[in-house]
Amino acid sequence: MQNVSQVLTHGRTELAKVIVGQEELINQCLLTVLCGGHALLEGVPGIAKTLVIKGFARLFTLEFRRVQCTSDLMPADIIGSNVLSHSTSTFTLHRGPLFTDFLLADEVNRMPPRTQAAVLEAMEERQITIDGITHPLSQFFTVFATQNPIEFEGTYPLPEAQLDRFLLKIKVGYPSAENEVTILQHHHEGFDAHNLDAAHLSALPEDVLARARAEIRTVKVEAALFRYIVEIIRRTRGWPALALGASPRAAISLMMVAKANAALEGRDYIIPDDVKSSVLPVLRHRVMMKPEAELEGLDSDRVLSEITGSVEVPK
Repeated sequence: MQNVSQVLTHGRTELAKVIVGQEELINQCLLTVLCGGHALLEGVPGIAKTLVIKGFARLFTLEFRRVQCTSDLMPADIIGSNVLSHSTSTFTLHRGPLFTDFLLADEVNRMPPRTQAAVLEAMEERQITIDGITHPLSQFFTVFATQNPIEFEGTYPLPEAQLDRFLLKIKVGYPSAENEVTILQHHHEGFDAHNLDAAHLSALPEDVLARARAEIRTVKVEAALFRYIVEIIRRTRGWPALALGASPRAAISLMMVAKANAALEGRDYIIPDDVKSSVLPVLRHRVMMKPEAELEGLDSDRVLSEITGSVEVPK
């Protein structure tokens, strides 16, 4: 796991120049990139979500673009369109912000349903179809979408089909008191989050990310752990507090993230703890709570923890 270790060590060292704390956010964004998935980030504004994604883009020397999702955002605004040139009487493709490597979609639940649907093909197939012509996207195309957990006026809840296409849902909390003091000190000393050039982040060699992804695919999974993953998934489908359980795609995602967790720990095989640590970010957005369970104060994290604890761990 030489390349995975290089990505992890170098990434943590370089991001520490601009990010204080938020280790869980950094680790789970790294898992998303290594697995080739997409992530939904839930947290209040101002807690370094954008800064982390911009930092990762610089580490991997990948293109970063940002879209501020609003209720009047149309599909053509995000995927692009063919524009007629009057001088040549030909159509030229005007590429939208989806033609990038890392896309940060701010407040994605403010995007109207038609535009949400336009993003689905790009997320799932890594391609965009404009006027019947298919345009491939970068192999590293990754969507990091944010949503505010406390502000729902004027929003369009993401449909289950789109939620299921996010590999992880990452809950981003406030930094600790000590970290907030350090943040103030850094800004007092002249740090500017809008000027990452001044941080002199050192980029990784271009092929390291592709090689790290290949290493993760070689991580071994014993037959007993296949059954362990499937049993967790199947119990979500009949659990009393859940109206909707996880899909087979969720099982695949759980295995992928468990393999990436093992690789980050320097192992070429997964253990039950790799699966357990992956359950919440992989499944919390793929299950639906029953209204009566929510009235009792339950949430998906608590229910998923109960389900995981009820499944016998393979020896």
